[in-house]
Amino acid sequence: MEQTLAISVLLLAVFVLLSAGVWIALSLVMVGVIGISFFSSRPVGQLLATTIWGQSSEWALTALPLFIWMGEILFRTRLSDDMFTGIAPWMRRLPGRLLHVNVIGSGIFAAVSGSSTATAVTIGRMTIPELTRRGYDEKVILGSLAGAGTLGIMIPPSIMMIVYGVAADVSIARLFIAGIVPGILLVGLFMLCIMIHAWTRPGAIPPPDPPMTLGEKLYASRRLIPIVLLIVLVIGSIYVGLATATEAAAVGVVGSLILAASTGTLNRKSFTESLLRATETSCMLAFVLAGAAFTTVAMGFTGIPKSLAALVNDWQLSAGMLIFVLTILYVVLGCFLDGVSMIVLTLSVVMPMIHAAKIDPIWFGIYIVLVVEIATITPPVGFNLFVLQGLAKRDILFISQGAIPSFIALVFACWLIWVFPGIATWLPSVMFNN
Repeated sequence: MEQTLAISVLLLAVFVLLSAGVWIALSLVMVGVIGISFFSSRPVGQLLATTIWGQSSEWALTALPLFIWMGEILFRTRLSDDMFTGIAPWMRRLPGRLLHVNVIGSGIFAAVSGSSTATAVTIGRMTIPELTRRGYDEKVILGSLAGAGTLGIMIPPSIMMIVYGVAADVSIARLFIAGIVPGILLVGLFMLCIMIHAWTRPGAIPPPDPPMTLGEKLYASRRLIPIVLLIVLVIGSIYVGLATATEAAAVGVVGSLILAASTGTLNRKSFTESLLRATETSCMLAFVLAGAAFTTVAMGFTGIPKSLAALVNDWQLSAGMLIFVLTILYVVLGCFLDGVSMIVLTLSVVMPMIHAAKIDPIWFGIYIVLVVEIATITPPVGFNLFVLQGLAKRDILFISQGAIPSFIALVFACWLIWVFPGIATWLPSVMFNN
């Protein structure tokens, strides 16, 4: 009875605070204070101070501002132009032709940005006007870009994986490696969606540009060399065990500064803007994670996570049924909250149930990122939809209709990694066990 009352009171508190427009971080802290004050005898002030200090001094958290800064630096370069020039010649013979630039370009930029919105903006500001000028269907352009932009939080270095790793106390390096194969899978599924569109509506695809020789294609692709080297430097150093995620992030910042300087886009203004923007985002996320850590501690003292974990055992819920219920929960939450908020608001009560059901937390991290990807293209709070609305000056409904194939591809990917969990767990198990 007491646990039911605690859950009801805290859920009501979350709903009231978020509805009132209170910041997520403050809402989390206030929910924790209410939980400890009314359902525990522990001193609130001491717990709040020690928890926030412990969370703020977490070494794994240092990777967060570095990866964010790396993405902000590259966002202000002419990287999108270079990628279009380097990728487009190789896409001319594929069904769908230059629409695949959205997917391949997003996959490449995702490997250095860690953000879905930054990926969608960087690729979209080049491909939207260029593909529209060439006669491609605008709805398909925006829809494929909305889906491909989600690669920013799946392909490492993913900011969302860092948030999950810190909040769930899971190895960030393992999460990064686990995201590689699912990221490649998503690239293939998004390209397949474009091919199906081209096969079913051949008249909607403009005629190809004049053919190019192999030498001309290779010459155009030279502009991809710097970004590919940066990806190999960052992800490769983690994969071969030369660097931790934090050390790789530091290397990535230095590499992105060199890349920006070599393209002539690094100046005092771009450097200052990227640093300030990265600082703002990092502080916001650190504040949210500190609030989430306090809520997790508060939940522990109320006994709610333990009760929910026991409930999983008492009801004999299978792992599949639990994942099905959680998927519905996250899809509904995704209609109203951003991905970071979804993760930090729920993990304190979800992770004990995941452990009770004997679900691999690394696998669950990849799964929850997939579900968050679905949320980013789901109205009314799909962030990628809003970003593309600003770029294309189209209404959300128009973009959402174009994103339906990408939505289906993401749902199919969720099903695939449930049926074949090795998609997410094979690479980290092979790498770290060896």
